[in-house]
Amino acid sequence: MIQEGDKIAICISGGKDSMLLAKCFQELKRHRKMNFELVFLVMDPGYSQKNKQKIIDNAEILNIPIIMFKTSIFESVEKIEDHPCYLCARMRRGYLYKKAQELGCNKIALGHHFNDVIETVLMGMLYGAQIQTMMPKVRSTSHPGMELIRPLYYVKEIDIIAWERKNGLEFLKCACKMTDGSRGTDQIESKRQEIKKLIASLKEIYDNIDINIMRSTQNVNLDTIISYYKGNESHNFLDDYDKKL
Repeated sequence: MIQEGDKIAICISGGKDSMLLAKCFQELKRHRKMNFELVFLVMDPGYSQKNKQKIIDNAEILNIPIIMFKTSIFESVEKIEDHPCYLCARMRRGYLYKKAQELGCNKIALGHHFNDVIETVLMGMLYGAQIQTMMPKVRSTSHPGMELIRPLYYVKEIDIIAWERKNGLEFLKCACKMTDGSRGTDQIESKRQEIKKLIASLKEIYDNIDINIMRSTQNVNLDTIISYYKGNESHNFLDDYDKKL
């Protein structure tokens, strides 16, 4: 994920995941085997002063030199009734790409972890009728020359929580105005919580359930798939069924 000469924007939301990501990258740079630069980027989408200060204080505790910039995403999303969390996430990413590019970065790093990945897989299957996963890295189609990476891809959330507790740290849980009691939680986020609980219950039956969900995205046999997409092209098993006689 890291290459010689990269300039990577570590995107910090104020939560435990992105804060750990930032600290890990500081260590990687300190013991680096190649040359790369880091920018620790915090986008303020309209945080309350209390939450904004919490991010600043935690960054000081962890000795992370953040660059914070302001947007009006929360204000914009408040006017939207359908799936504000989904739209907020897309808008955040767009602003992060733009700011990172302005600062001369060629990559942004997000704090999605192992549990985010497997939850996304099951959400797609059970609620979206599709099989897809959250990719460890992807090139931006809207910001040429930019790439998104997810370095915590194989890090389990339970280990991030253990790090937080062991060091006596306290990070933002959710600083969004959509979940402060004035409005209901977005349906997509509600479904994610349902999936999180489902996986936890399944692990009580078989401990490797989470690992197997992840591995299933790496062991796809196209000969047993009814249809699939490759880019904009649709493929069906009947396309070459008779050719296999």
